[in-house]
Amino acid sequence: MPTKINLYSKSVVFFSIFMLTCLSASAETVYERVLKSGKIRAGYTDWYPFLIKNPNTKKFSGIGYEALELAAKRLGLKLELTEEVSWGTMIEGLKSNRYDIIACPVWANSQRARAADFSRAICYSQIFAFTKYGDKRIDGSLKGVAEGRFKVSCLDGEMSEMIAKADFPAAKRLSLPQMAPVSDLLLNVSNGKADIAFTESVLAAEFLKHNPKSIQNITPNKPLRIFPNVYMFKSGEGELKAMLNTALDEVANSGELDRIITKYEPSPKVYLRCALPYQR
Repeated sequence: MPTKINLYSKSVVFFSIFMLTCLSASAETVYERVLKSGKIRAGYTDWYPFLIKNPNTKKFSGIGYEALELAAKRLGLKLELTEEVSWGTMIEGLKSNRYDIIACPVWANSQRARAADFSRAICYSQIFAFTKYGDKRIDGSLKGVAEGRFKVSCLDGEMSEMIAKADFPAAKRLSLPQMAPVSDLLLNVSNGKADIAFTESVLAAEFLKHNPKSIQNITPNKPLRIFPNVYMFKSGEGELKAMLNTALDEVANSGELDRIITKYEPSPKVYLRCALPYQR
């Protein structure tokens, strides 16, 4: 009998140790993992001009990539882009720890805030409404779109779809898959497959470089949305957020962030700058 009790007791002890080890491992925060490994693993999506992947060299550039890489260097860490993701699935990858952060800045909004957290903004983007060049059927009031008389070009899981659903629920939508190039939003408008698209002026400017007189901004003085461009990571990572924001503040206060943004802007001041602390 004593032997059986001892064996039972040992089994309980070993099981308890095993469970504590598993709980300890699963409780490791992203912050702890990053410091331990010395690197930040990032998911990404190609989003001009924030993150650009050269198809030939496979090298990365862009506002978001270079700002985050510089912040990582300031922290003594290495930035590794490990997985290309879509707009609709990137949060799930954060939750399952496939990567630590999204290297391409996203627009902070309430829907994403339910499942993830964000860094400080590196700049702000303005979203406008674009129609085919010379099309006079839709005016700046967008009344006809709200009444459902026109078709909106959308990208699944992206802000164009969110705006269409929230502001113009009666409008028909021409949806593109999540991994489609964002430029296809405007291509659908220019070739007549859709009547209107909602996107950034910087993307429209780049599209017009290659397709002159193909689209027009019909709300130039009244953006539909203004969003902060932020880095997204897992919820509950307060230490990671504080560390990253400190490094990003350092990059901004040194003037390096403004130089990076200026380097990639298709025209001056397309992006709204964040006021520095002493300017607020």
